[in-house]
Amino acid sequence: MPDLMVSPFDRPPPKIESVPTHESDGSIAPPVLPSSGVEAIIRGARGSCPRCGQAKLFLRFLKPVRQCPHCHQDWTPQQADDFPAYVSILITGHLMAPVIIALVRDTQLPLGALVAIVLPLAIILMIALLQPAKGAIIAVQWWFGMHGFTRERQEAVDNDP
Repeated sequence: MPDLMVSPFDRPPPKIESVPTHESDGSIAPPVLPSSGVEAIIRGARGSCPRCGQAKLFLRFLKPVRQCPHCHQDWTPQQADDFPAYVSILITGHLMAPVIIALVRDTQLPLGALVAIVLPLAIILMIALLQPAKGAIIAVQWWFGMHGFTRERQEAVDNDP
């Protein structure tokens, strides 16, 4: 008899083994890790893998890939949840506020025309910012080793003898 007290969400996702990439001569080539968190965030915001920067991070508009095909990083632990929407709304509000103020102050448009200009512009801007915000948040989670990610850093090169 199935256990009705356990939902599919209570079970941890299956672990995908990380397999290092191989070069044409058979040697193992580690991915080029970002040198800083900002570089990882920029890679994620551009929609590429924050770890290697070579493959796409998203399978669909907001659905991240399960595993990077280039560096084999497992992206299933990410938990961006609603935070990308909040970031998108925050940025949209800060970008739209001066536009709305300028339209109201400098033009004599009726209220209906203002709404017809501002509302579609705000919606388009929010939707356009959703994927970059989600990619950046996934990159932050990976960079800081949150939610089951392994914290990785590029080794510092010490030139002193």
